[in-house]
Parts: sequence; C-alpha cells; structure tokens
Amino acid sequence: MRIKTQDYEHVTVVELQGEFDSDVVEMFQKNIMDIISRQKSGIVLAMAEVSFIDSAGLEKMLWARDYCNDNNCELRLAGLDENCSKIFEITRLASEFDKYTELTEAVKSFA
Repeated sequence: MRIKTQDYEHVTVVELQGEFDSDVVEMFQKNIMDIISRQKSGIVLAMAEVSFIDSAGLEKMLWARDYCNDNNCELRLAGLDENCSKIFEITRLASEFDKYTELTEAVKSFA
C-alpha cells in the first residue's frame, strides 16, 4: 500500500492506494498521529484506490476514528469502491464512518 498526504488549510487528505492490510497498519497509524500533531481539524481518507481491507485495516480505521475524536479532529471517508463498501456492510461498520462518494465533497464538508 502507498500512503500519500496533502494538506488543505485545516484538513488533510490521506490518499491510500493498494491493499489496506496488516502489513501497513503501523505506517497508517504513524501518519494519522503525525497529522493530528499538526493540529488539523479534519482528515479525509481517500479510498478510491483501495482494493481490499482486512480485519487489521478495519480495526486501525476504527482506531483512527476514535483517535481523531479524542483529539478534536473529524474523520471522513471518500470514494469507497464497491468491494470496500461491501466489506463495510458485511462487518456492520458502514454506519461507523461519515462516507462521501467524491473526495471534493468530503473536503468541502469541513467548511
């Protein structure tokens, strides 16, 4: 998986590409902690290029949501493909996150 970040004033977009699995959860966690330390009020996980999420990835996303909430930051998801959407539905986590179809929609939701 590749993780790329881009800052927009008070929001950071974290673009994820590839499989979100146990091999990358530590790197993902470090990125989220670094973003929060810069006093950002919002994070958007751009998920359009994520092809698969395993249980470790789902667990780390829940951690990120809680870590953001504990640090006065909000987390949004953008661009989930059909496979990842099904994973969220099957695991009953679909309602645990604010999801947007388009990345620009998610970023604008912080305005």
